[in-house]
Amino acid sequence: MRVFVTGGTGAIGSHTVPALIAAGHEVTAMARSDAKAAVLISQGARPIRVSLFDRNALTKAFHGHDAVVNMASALPSPQRFLLQSAWAACERIRTEGSATVVDAALAAAVPRVVQESVVMIYHDGADRWLDEDSAVDHYPIASGNHAAESSARRFAETGGDAVILRFGQFYGPGAAHSEQIMDLARHHVAFQAGRRDSYMSSIYLPDAASAVVAALTCPAGTYNVVDDEPVTKKQHTQALAEAVGAKPWIAGPGRLALLLGDRTTSMTRSLRVSNARFRADAGWAPRYPSVREGYRAMVAGTPS
Repeated sequence: MRVFVTGGTGAIGSHTVPALIAAGHEVTAMARSDAKAAVLISQGARPIRVSLFDRNALTKAFHGHDAVVNMASALPSPQRFLLQSAWAACERIRTEGSATVVDAALAAAVPRVVQESVVMIYHDGADRWLDEDSAVDHYPIASGNHAAESSARRFAETGGDAVILRFGQFYGPGAAHSEQIMDLARHHVAFQAGRRDSYMSSIYLPDAASAVVAALTCPAGTYNVVDDEPVTKKQHTQALAEAVGAKPWIAGPGRLALLLGDRTTSMTRSLRVSNARFRADAGWAPRYPSVREGYRAMVAGTPS
């Protein structure tokens, strides 16, 4: 297939582009600098300079492609994550950018759009399993994800195939926040946000990339892309400590993070998310069933 990728040099894109090429697809990807274009070329992709907000230019670039994979994002750095103003660029990309991508895909008669989203839009589920029919929440920094999903559904309403992938919390090489959390763990500091018994659903970046490849041929719809075994915050701390070989001497911010409300809700809510639908419909399975195996691979530098 001929696949156009936005966000191809980002955290997940840097794993997805090589995975698509390894699967035999011809990849065109957006590049905003010569350095990023060079990276794409080295991976076997064709870079192209085009604005995510220029419908006419995108339409021209999309012509002849079988699918558009929209993973464009601009997540704030971990240091600025709590600042609502830091999310403006990301929200614009996910709102205006995703709408423009869909408009251009429709104009170029692209058959399929794959849109990135996140499981953090679900309501806190305590210890209940959550699937794609579970209730979602509308808090400030989730507005862009809802807008992007809405654009994808608009594409489906016109007769196109839309696949929405709700990813768990990314970790692995290239996920800055997970690399920083691992560095803290090596210094005997455990990052825990929220209750110790609350669940978190994660996905190793190479496994997320393999899910994007599977999304090119699976039935249209909305899918959770998470590992097989969600863990509690306490279990997550234990898994990371075992991977780096350093017992935690201090853990935090714990329940104090709950006091920040919407600014930390994506990190503090309990999300025990099931990947059963995507496994069944796409024939996909993560290489690493949980963070226990994934963190060990990350520490060992196991090739993806």
